[in-house]
Amino acid sequence: MLSIELAQPQDSSALADVQKRTFDEDARRYQNKEEDGPPGYDSVTWQAEQMNKSHYYKFLKGRQIIGGMIIIPVSEEECHLGRIFIDPLYQNQGLGHEAFHFLYASYPAAKKWTLDTPSWAVRNHYFYQKHGFVRTGEIQDIENNESIWEYERITAE
Repeated sequence: MLSIELAQPQDSSALADVQKRTFDEDARRYQNKEEDGPPGYDSVTWQAEQMNKSHYYKFLKGRQIIGGMIIIPVSEEECHLGRIFIDPLYQNQGLGHEAFHFLYASYPAAKKWTLDTPSWAVRNHYFYQKHGFVRTGEIQDIENNESIWEYERITAE
């Protein structure tokens, strides 16, 4: 069973470590790179900054941090999923599904959810679509020579 709690500044180092393992694993698997991830994914300082700017949750198995997610409320009825990650050792165990159940239960007024993910992140696309997200756009990231796919999920009243 997954426990989900608001992250605290003292969790920053563990969260950076888990993000680095998670995103670097995807970089090796899908991009043939040793390491790569979104801005700040390996920075302890960035993790702490996000805790002040957004709702940053940590995922726990027992007392061990195994992942997290960053929620950015846009309005009472709209939220942006800035990031979700689970340590590769704990993936494919239904924990992502648990996280989404927590998400929707914790933000019941949110009728619209948005997120973005790299076009090469095939597993992400499948996972988000399975949870009701539909692709709504694409942003060309010229600097990194990749495209970012935008997703949205709208819930009925």
